[in-house]
Amino acid sequence: MALLAVSALGSASAATADPVAMSFTAALERTDRVDPALSAAKHAQSAARLTEESLSTLNRPIVTVSAQYVEYQKTLSLDLTGPRRDALDSSNSFLDSIPGSVAPEFQTIASDIVGRISQALPGLFAALPSDVSYRFRQSVFRPTVQGILPIYTGGAIAAIKRGAAAGTALGEARTRSARDLVRVNLIRAYFGQLAAASLEDSTRESLAALDDLLSDAIKLELAGFVPRARRLEAQVARDAAERQYGRAVLAHDSARSDLASLLEEEDVTPTTPLFVQTAPLPPPSTFLGGEDDLPQTREADAATAVARAGVDLAKARQRPQAFAFGEYNLNRSNALPVEPDWIVGVGVRYTLLSNIGRSQSVAAAREQEAAAAETARGARQTSRVATLRAWNLVESARRSFVSLDSSLAAAAENLRVQQISFRE
Repeated sequence: MALLAVSALGSASAATADPVAMSFTAALERTDRVDPALSAAKHAQSAARLTEESLSTLNRPIVTVSAQYVEYQKTLSLDLTGPRRDALDSSNSFLDSIPGSVAPEFQTIASDIVGRISQALPGLFAALPSDVSYRFRQSVFRPTVQGILPIYTGGAIAAIKRGAAAGTALGEARTRSARDLVRVNLIRAYFGQLAAASLEDSTRESLAALDDLLSDAIKLELAGFVPRARRLEAQVARDAAERQYGRAVLAHDSARSDLASLLEEEDVTPTTPLFVQTAPLPPPSTFLGGEDDLPQTREADAATAVARAGVDLAKARQRPQAFAFGEYNLNRSNALPVEPDWIVGVGVRYTLLSNIGRSQSVAAAREQEAAAAETARGARQTSRVATLRAWNLVESARRSFVSLDSSLAAAAENLRVQQISFRE
């Protein structure tokens, strides 16, 4: 009954949907399209590339257009006390010089006239106000065009560009890493399903063989040829085989679910068979030496380049900046009284005091660069060790598979002898 239940479970799972026959190459192409992690890595790579392109024009000027509507009031006050006194003194001096500048026969008349005027001048000047105040109010529409061009940034622009380029390289390396991981997962799921199916077939055959063995043991026990203990041993072996078969059916079902989920299909039937490379592998040194081109190493190198650009950017904060600027008023007929029609110039800016420790920032950036460099060195070491470990695993599996031929021949011969012995 247990065997029938397990078989029914497997049959029910298989009947839920028509399987899609798919080769490993087709499955690989599909994972490149549908895998979420790989798709996310591709989007991140595209974002890094677009960011690099957007920062490639940092040396260009920045031109902006702005418009303001301004209403203002201005009061002008002018103190006339000093100018009024100076004017009175100047007038008296001028009048005093008039009698000497006319003919002698007219000097008396001139002196009399000058005296009268001199007496009247203080009253005339006293009538003038001591200060003048003028209040002006106006509404102004100010459309302007401003431009600024970086001349020297202390290396900040170059550092930002190098950091953006390194970010693009980092995105590419992460995409390669994601693609490699997807392929590893596909290999595990695709050929894992085939292995699970083979294991299910093998345990089914083992169970059938042990069913026959148990049947033969029961017959031999009834005939008195074997003791009851031997029949019980066959029963235990047969029950163990049934449990193994049940586990194999469930493992196969899980493997099918894993592959279907990975490929985003209801059910997939692999068409590329399992295979083993029976020829000996080349020596391990053949697979070494390419650590620099591995995605993990390139990712670590790109992170080091980003950190190095961070050092240059931190240094740029300690240096002055020079820039050119300009502004043009598009509504000169309605401008402020003190506002120029246009203005151009150059400027220099240097931060004397900062609320961030710039020396510590440079030191921190250098530590980050050192950490990234050590990570890159560790990635190379890890890649080398992983390559050697993978070579050992593959070679061990190959040797185990090749050695199965003699084991299969011995098992077949043992089965033949046991069958002859039972018939006799």
